[in-house]
Amino acid sequence: MTDNVESGGSDRIALWMLDPDYDDRSLFPRQVFFAMAGASAGWAKTVRPLRAEIDGSRMEAHRGTVSLPFEVEEHGRAAIEIVDDRRVESLKIVELG
Repeated sequence: MTDNVESGGSDRIALWMLDPDYDDRSLFPRQVFFAMAGASAGWAKTVRPLRAEIDGSRMEAHRGTVSLPFEVEEHGRAAIEIVDDRRVESLKIVELG
């Protein structure tokens, strides 16, 4: 299934959150990603001191614009909230199935 969110480009996404079981009432992000994660960006600075405590590959998995695998749950829809580099928020609801 491909359902893309149109934007100014993925390079403008600061962070995005995924609720894979959206209930039409509240967003409960179960995955959070930091797309603007270059070598000198905020995510890299945050991850460096945490590497001693948290598996670096797990931290790396939350960088970029591709979600981790997830199961379709009870409500059958996902909510994706995107925050761009200007702090503008967008919400997209996607029917799964």
